Amino acid sequence: MKITKEMSIMEVVQRYPDTMMVFMYAGMGCFGCHAAQFETIEEGALVHGIDADKLVEALNEIVEASDEADAELAGVAK
Repeated sequence: MKITKEMSIMEVVQRYPDTMMVFMYAGMGCFGCHAAQFETIEEGALVHGIDADKLVEALNEIVEASDEADAELAGVAK
């Protein structure tokens, strides 16, 4: 699944825990705040003065790298 800027921040973090570090690095580390429950990536980026497209690109890169690492580990385990 590809991450889009229309997805909620918490939806992305719950599905892809590795993305948490991207949000934190971007200055969006307030996962406990109420707004993060319903706020989209685009809305959160706007509030924090971050380019939403670049943020989504970084999030997708982390997910892709994680998927590749999982596939590589699966090949080792066989």
